Amino acid sequence: MKIEPREYELPSGKALLVRSVTAADAEVHIKFKCMTSGETHFMARYPEECVYSPETAASLAACEESPFDFEVGVFDGEEQVGGVGVAQLRPHIKYRHRAYMGISIEQKYWGCGLGSYLVQLAIDQARANGFEQLELGVYSDNSRAIHLYEKFGFERYGIQPRAFKLKDGTYRDEIIMVKML
Repeated sequence: MKIEPREYELPSGKALLVRSVTAADAEVHIKFKCMTSGETHFMARYPEECVYSPETAASLAACEESPFDFEVGVFDGEEQVGGVGVAQLRPHIKYRHRAYMGISIEQKYWGCGLGSYLVQLAIDQARANGFEQLELGVYSDNSRAIHLYEKFGFERYGIQPRAFKLKDGTYRDEIIMVKML
């Protein structure tokens, strides 16, 4: 689904454009994913795994057409600098009330309220789309993100031990969180 475009004003007064990510944005979106994947180990993939393919555009097009799923990007000019996505967990009747959320922000935009803005946007739109609960997973050592999610009422309900294995051979647990809408 597509959201209405809007602006987010940085503390400096500069305005960023917040809008749906479309199939036409596929290359810019992959570039953004590569950037954020290289800044911390908290992302699901490494930069070299962020490769543009026709499936990228097809996936974004399917999201645009979905009545429930959405992918929102934050743009500074032509560059994507943040994003949040919400997708129905499964289309089966017993799962339709559940959605999964993922968020990422380029590091130079941390600390300006953009994460809070995107989480609130995701909660509001997920609720409007009829979801009853919003779920996410977060690296156990990502204290900034955990604090952000807890601030918005997400609660921890489980831990997946050794969910992520980094290139250096170390593991990170994943904290599973949920917010009832």
